[in-house]
Amino acid sequence: MLIPPSPLPPFSAPYAPDDRMMATRLLQAARLDAAREGRIDRTATALIEAIRANDDPLGGVEDMLREFALSTKEGLALMVLAEALLRVPDARTADQFIEDKLGQGDFVHHETRSSAFLVNASAWALGMSARVIQPGETPQGTIGRLTKRLGAPAVRAATRQAMRLMGNHFVLGETIEAALSRAQPHSSRHQRYSFDMLGEGARTADDAARYFTSYASAIEAIGRTADDRPLPDRPGISVKLSALHPRFEAVSRARVMRELVPRLIDLARQAKSYDLNFTVDAEEADRLELSLDVISTAVADPLLAGWDGFGLAIQAYQKRAADVIDYVDRLARSLDRKMMVRLVKGAYWDTEIKRAQERGLDGYPVFARKAMTDLNYLACAKQLLALRPRIFPQFATHNALTVATILELATDQSGFEFQRLHGMGEALYAKLGEDRSDIAHRTYAPVGSHRDLLAYLVRRLLENGANSSFVALAADEAVPASHLRRRPADIIGRADNANHPHIPLPRDLYGPKRRNSRGIEFGERAALTKLVSAIAAEQLAPAGSIAEASDAEANAAVAAALDGFRDWSRTPASIRAAALEKAADLLEARAAHFIALLQREGRKTLDDSVSEVREAVDFCRYYAAQGRELFGEDRALPGPTGESNMLCLRGRGVFVAISPWNFPLAIFLGQVTAALMAGNAVVAKPAEQTPLIADAAVRLLHEAGVPVSTLHLVAGAGRVGGVLVMHPDIAGVVFTGSTEVARTINRALAAKDGPIVPLIAETGGINAMIVDATALPEQVADDVVTSAFRSAGQRCSALRLLFLQDDVADRMIEMIAGAARELVIGDPCDPATHIGPVIDAEAKQRLDAHIERMEQEARVHFAGQTPQGNYVAPHIFELSDAGQLTEEVFGPVLHVVRYRADRFDQVLQSIERSGYGLTLGIHSRIDDTVEEAIERLQVGNIYVNRNMIGAIVGVQPFGGHGLSGTGPKAGGPHYLARFATEQTVTINTAAAGGNAALMSGGE
Repeated sequence: MLIPPSPLPPFSAPYAPDDRMMATRLLQAARLDAAREGRIDRTATALIEAIRANDDPLGGVEDMLREFALSTKEGLALMVLAEALLRVPDARTADQFIEDKLGQGDFVHHETRSSAFLVNASAWALGMSARVIQPGETPQGTIGRLTKRLGAPAVRAATRQAMRLMGNHFVLGETIEAALSRAQPHSSRHQRYSFDMLGEGARTADDAARYFTSYASAIEAIGRTADDRPLPDRPGISVKLSALHPRFEAVSRARVMRELVPRLIDLARQAKSYDLNFTVDAEEADRLELSLDVISTAVADPLLAGWDGFGLAIQAYQKRAADVIDYVDRLARSLDRKMMVRLVKGAYWDTEIKRAQERGLDGYPVFARKAMTDLNYLACAKQLLALRPRIFPQFATHNALTVATILELATDQSGFEFQRLHGMGEALYAKLGEDRSDIAHRTYAPVGSHRDLLAYLVRRLLENGANSSFVALAADEAVPASHLRRRPADIIGRADNANHPHIPLPRDLYGPKRRNSRGIEFGERAALTKLVSAIAAEQLAPAGSIAEASDAEANAAVAAALDGFRDWSRTPASIRAAALEKAADLLEARAAHFIALLQREGRKTLDDSVSEVREAVDFCRYYAAQGRELFGEDRALPGPTGESNMLCLRGRGVFVAISPWNFPLAIFLGQVTAALMAGNAVVAKPAEQTPLIADAAVRLLHEAGVPVSTLHLVAGAGRVGGVLVMHPDIAGVVFTGSTEVARTINRALAAKDGPIVPLIAETGGINAMIVDATALPEQVADDVVTSAFRSAGQRCSALRLLFLQDDVADRMIEMIAGAARELVIGDPCDPATHIGPVIDAEAKQRLDAHIERMEQEARVHFAGQTPQGNYVAPHIFELSDAGQLTEEVFGPVLHVVRYRADRFDQVLQSIERSGYGLTLGIHSRIDDTVEEAIERLQVGNIYVNRNMIGAIVGVQPFGGHGLSGTGPKAGGPHYLARFATEQTVTINTAAAGGNAALMSGGE
C-alpha cells in the first residue's frame, strides 16, 4: 500500500507544562455571568435528582461504587477478584484467591444499602462465600477443610457467579452479533452506539493480527445491520492502536508507520464503506505524538475523502489536550474534511503520575488534581463547540454538572453529542432525553468475553470511583446537591492551588535531602531528537585508550592514595558531600557525552544508557545525603553522670574498588562515591573492557572537588586487581562481579597477615521469578522480556529462571516468546534497537556453548536470529527440573520450569537450593502467596507485581534504573557505614576524683 504523507508537520507541544501557568489561563476563562450560572445550576440539580430517584431494579456502576467504595477493604477485595478470578483455570488457585480476598473485608456482616438486584446478588454471593471461610484458618488448611464439608465448590461457584453477574450487566455482548442484537431495540436517531472490542494491547504479532481480524469482523457486522440514517446518527467502533502493533512505542516510530498505518487505513476504508463512526482511542501520554503521526497519515488516504466518520479520543487530563484539538482542526481543514472528536477525562492517571516520577521528568503530562482536569475539560468543550461544524464534538461524561455546563456553552444545541459508558449514567441520560429530546447521546459499549470484560470494568471503576468523583457521590443522599454542583474553578480557587499538595514534582520525589535524577521522555519528539543529536555530536569524542598499569604503577597508586587519605579523612563531611553533589550535576549536564561512551565502549542501547547515567547521578546524591547524616556531627551516647560519650564514624584508609563492565558508570561511581563519602581514599580498577568510561568518571569527580591525591584510576586486566588486593596498605575492597572472582578475592584477603581487611561484594546469581495463575499474561510478558532480554541479559539482577504454574504456562510461554520475537537486535546507537551485542567475543562464546548444551538437554521454545558480530539472540528453554541450571548464564537466555499449584513449596525449595539470593520476582494477586515467598526466601531484592490492569512496577524490573536509591548498593545507611570504622570517645568530666569519687558515694 502506498502510504500518503501527513498533510501537517508533526504535532509539537510542551510535554508537561507548569500547572500554575495553565491554571491561570483556565481560571480566567471559566467564569460565566450569573444568569448562565443559574441555568447551569437548575439543569444540574434536575439531573442529580433524577439520578437519586432512579429505581433501576438491576443497578449500575454507580450502585456498585456506592455499595463497595474503593476506599474500603470490601471494595478493594471485590475489585481484585473482578479483575483476575475468571481467568484462573484451576480450582485450587481460585479457592486460595477467593479466600485471600474475601478474608480482607467483612462481607459476612456487610449490610446492603442498595435495592439493585446486581448489588444485592453480588453481596449475597460474596457474603455466603465468606461465611464458609472460618476466621483464623490458613490458606493451606482452609482448602482441605472446605473440601471435606463441600464448601469449596460452593464458594467457588458463588463467587464466580457474582463476577459473571457483573460481566453480564456491564458487557453489551460476548460477541459483536450478541451486542448488536441487544443494542438494536434501543437504537434511534438520538440514541447511538459505539462498540469497543475488548482486549489488552498486543504483545505479539499474532495478537496484533487477531485484534485486526476482530475489528474487521466487527465493522462488517455493524455495517450490515446499520440502518440508513446518515452520520452522525449511525453506529461506530473504537480501535486501539496499541492493539494493532506489538511495539507501539516512540523509538519504533519508523516501523510503526510502515506496519501499522496500512492496517489502520484498511480498517478506516472498511468503516467508510458503511459510513460508520470510526474512533481511534486515546493511549498513554508517551504515545500521544506517535498516535497523532499515525492518525494524520492514515486520514490523508485519498480513498477516505468525502467521509466524515473518522475521529479520535482526546483526554482532558492531559495538559496538551487543547493543543491536540488545535492540531485536529488544522488537520481537518488541510484535508477539507470533517472529523469527530470524543472528549474524555482520562484513565490511567496513577500510571501517568508514577511514570513521570520514575522517568525523572520536569513535570507531569496530566493534571495532579481532579478539579484541574474538570476545569480543562470544560475549556476543551468550549474550544470544540467553537469548531463546529468542521469538528463534531462527542462529550463523554457521567457528571451532571459537566453536562449542564456544556448545554449552556453550546447555545446552538445541534452538531454535538454526549457519550456514556454502557452500564453507567443511565438515569442521567434518561432524564436528559425527557427534558431535551433534541440532544443525542451515544453509548460506548464493550464487547468481549467476561475475562476480558472484568479487567475493563476495573479500569472504569478506578477511573470513576475516586471518593471525590461525581459518580461515587451522586447517588448518596447524604451529600448535598450543592456540593455536587460546586464548580471546579471554585475548588481550585487560585493558580497557586493547581498543584496537588501531596504529590511532589518528579524532581522532588525524595524530599528536600536530594533531588531525583533527571530523565527524558522518549515519547516527546523534541526531547528525543535533541538528545540523539547531542549524542551523535559526542560520538567523535569517545576515542583513545587507557594503558594497562604495571605492578609498580598499581603499588604506587596505593601509596599515593594513602598520602591523600590523611587530608581527605579530615575534610568535613559537608564538603565531601558537596563534591559528590556537584559531580551529579556535572553528570546530568554532560549526559550526552557519557551516553556516547556507554554506547561505544559498553555496547549499551539508548534507554539502557539513559538509565545508567541516571543511576550514577542517584548514587552521587544518595550517598551525599546519607553521608551528611552519618559523618556529620558526632552522636552523643547515654552514659553515667560525669561522662561524655560520643560515637563517630571515620574512614578506614585506602579502598580498592573493582567494578564490572555491565554497569561501567553506575556501579563504578556507586562504589567510588560510597568509599569517598565515608572518608576513604580510593584506587579504582574498572573492568578491562570499559576503561574509558571509568577515566571520564574519575576526571569528573576530580573536577567536582575530589582531590587528585585521594582518587586514583588503575586500568588493566584481572591481574592488576590481584596486585591491588594483595597490597599490604589497603584497608578494604569493594567488588561487583562474578561469585568465583569474589571467592578468589576473599581467600586472598584472608591469607594476608596484619589487620583483617573487609570485603564488600555484590555478585550475580540465578535470579528467579514465580508466576501463578492469577497473574495477567500481558504484565508477565512485559516484565519477563524486560528483565531477561533487555541489556542483552547482561545484568547481575536479570531474570534467569522462570517458574510458571502449569495451568497457565502454555499461554504465558507463547506470549513471552512472541514478545521476544518483536525485539530489534542491532546497533546500540540506533534508538530503535532493543538488544545490542554482548560485551565481547569471549562472552559470546560462553553463551553459545550454553545454548548448544540447552538445545540438547531442554525443550526449545524460542531461538532468535542475530546479525553478524558479538550478538546473542534471546532464547527460551524449558527445563524438566530447576536443578539443571547450576550457574548463572550472563546473557539473554531464559530458563522456564513448570510447577503444579499443590507443589508451590517445591518451587521455594528449588530457589533456596540454588545458593543465590540477589533478586526475586513474584507475579500473584494472592497476598498469602506473596507473603509466604518473602518470608521463606532470603533474597536481597524482591519485586512483586500484584497490580491490576497494567499499572507499572518500575521502569526496568530486575535491574536498571527503577525508583532511585533502591537496591543492594544504595540500600540505606547500613551499607555506607561498612566503608567506615566506628570510634567511641569517652571523656570523664567529673570533678575531684571523677567517677571513682562518684561511685564511692562521697558525703
